[in-house]
Amino acid sequence: MIERIFKLQDAENESVFFFGARQTGKTTLLKELFPDVRYYDLLKSDEFERFSRRPWLLREELQDGHDGELVIIDEIQKLPVLLDEVHWLIVNRGLRFILTGSSARKLRRSGVNLLGGRALRNTFYPLVSAEIPDFDLDRALNNGMLPRHYLVSDATRRLSGYVGNYLQTEIVEEALVRNLQSFTRFLDAAALTSGEMLVYNNVASDCGVSAVTAKAYFEILIDTLFGFMIPAYTKVMKRRLIQAPKFYLFDVGVTNYLLKRSHLQQGSPEYGHALEHFIMQELVAYFGYNQYDNVISYWRTNSGIEVDAVLGDADVAIEIKSSTEVKDFQMRGLKSFSDDYPQARLIIVSLDKYRRRKENIEIIPVREFLTDLWLGKIY
Repeated sequence: MIERIFKLQDAENESVFFFGARQTGKTTLLKELFPDVRYYDLLKSDEFERFSRRPWLLREELQDGHDGELVIIDEIQKLPVLLDEVHWLIVNRGLRFILTGSSARKLRRSGVNLLGGRALRNTFYPLVSAEIPDFDLDRALNNGMLPRHYLVSDATRRLSGYVGNYLQTEIVEEALVRNLQSFTRFLDAAALTSGEMLVYNNVASDCGVSAVTAKAYFEILIDTLFGFMIPAYTKVMKRRLIQAPKFYLFDVGVTNYLLKRSHLQQGSPEYGHALEHFIMQELVAYFGYNQYDNVISYWRTNSGIEVDAVLGDADVAIEIKSSTEVKDFQMRGLKSFSDDYPQARLIIVSLDKYRRRKENIEIIPVREFLTDLWLGKIY
């Protein structure tokens, strides 16, 4: 039994936008948390058709609702015009709404009523380690953390269907791009870029589009919650620092599928890349659920010395290694970071069997790190 950590507490008193990538489990969570509220599902063709023709039906059906009554509208981006009716019902009848979707992009592009700040934004993520009894790291690194994918032994076919569904429902139906073929090539290039410094010209060259188009495509991935950026830590001390952000697809399993890598084994470079991606995914979810803004960055000097994750204002620096025994040379990045930011807590997340300390560097096994993270002991 998987119990999600996120409980959508904001909805107890406020209206909320509740965004998350497809199949993260938004609908399942809402039906568990709010089993008895009125629920409109715009994925149902009959529901979509009647409101698209007569959006005022929503007001007519709900205007006799009591003050504070909660209503859920699923996939609100499919009919942004309903937000005018939602706004009226919030202001004039005191109703509360949970408005779900996989993207705010269409809402912003269409210039619709975004409720004038009357709805808080919440983001839902794929599964996290703390939600899974007997968490299996190797399964997570191979299948990813979308519930339908993690729970099977081999998620390859489901991942194929997921990517195809994303292209059809998010890109084609929402008319986000004019050339689906170029966007599909771009998606493969974006997977190659996942976890790397983002240079738009390089990606553009790989997929045969302009740098301007490549940048716009990355914005689509982020707006549809299919990827996220990690900015560079640029507080200058003694060194010249890289300014470019890093990009990650939102789920390591999706990255695996697009890169055609499977059956990852400890000791391989691919396993190491997947481990780094997974830990970043956990950090993003942890800080997202705890409503910290702009906490995660990475650090890289012009000479190539790098730290995978920096938390806060150089409060914590984290390196991610798939080694079963971290060696001194693998601590170079953290030691250099410590020279510039001596106050920082230094952590290496690894496959070491036991926790240990090397001078001022903590070496923490992956599972212990994940436990500490979700207990609030890392930051």
